[in-house]
Amino acid sequence: MFSLEEFGWLNYVGQVVDILVVTFVVYKAIMIIRGTRAVQLVKGITVILAIWFLSRFLGLRTLEFLMNQTITYGLLAIIIIFQPELRRGLEQLGRGRLFSSRTVPQDDHVKNSIDAIIKASSYMAKRRIGALMSLERETGMSDYVETGIQMNANLTSELLINTFIPNTPLHDGAVILKNNTILAAACYLPLSENPFISKELGTRHRAALGVSEVTDSLTIVVSEETGGISLTKNGELHRDLDEERLRSLLERELLVESKSTTTSRWHWGGKKNG
Repeated sequence: MFSLEEFGWLNYVGQVVDILVVTFVVYKAIMIIRGTRAVQLVKGITVILAIWFLSRFLGLRTLEFLMNQTITYGLLAIIIIFQPELRRGLEQLGRGRLFSSRTVPQDDHVKNSIDAIIKASSYMAKRRIGALMSLERETGMSDYVETGIQMNANLTSELLINTFIPNTPLHDGAVILKNNTILAAACYLPLSENPFISKELGTRHRAALGVSEVTDSLTIVVSEETGGISLTKNGELHRDLDEERLRSLLERELLVESKSTTTSRWHWGGKKNG
């Protein structure tokens, strides 16, 4: 029997292949957790590891002991905390999606989505039909999609309006959108616990603010009391928007994001996605 050690060049090739495989696996793992709340947890783990390294380098024994205990018992905590992301990654592997590329929305699709949202919002605002629509961006919203009724339907203003017609099965809750698709309706979003929110704001506005505090989504609210249109992002509430202002906010966020993603993203083979 021959071993790789007897052939120096085979050993070298094996090491190169080993590095490439590990690099590819790490890259795909990053793609799986990208756009989820796990990214924030990874940043926290990175900080802990950096503190542990500095404590060893500087000889801070007490701090090093605490970091060792944190890392030792943190493995179980990581499995528990990352359970949704681990499950999602295994599901993608089982469906053969691990090696698929991320779809980047085109400008015309984004514009059509914006038109549909504005048309539906204006229609419902004039008739004081309450609505809550959240647009998924980089941070994944699968946890919230699972609380509602999955639709996976093409985004149209007519479908949005029909969804929020009072006394229909799907009108209560939020609609979650992604690109030009309605992912789900009747979804539950986390309510904001900000004590400084105006008392005149109802559950829809609190849910819109709540989801904007934990994700980078854009959420549109139509008030059934006043007919006013609001938009939340990054924990900020923009109230009493007319069609022009709403369009300006959506285009500034979505069209710029689409262009920057398209021009900066590279395929595995080094080819740009055009």
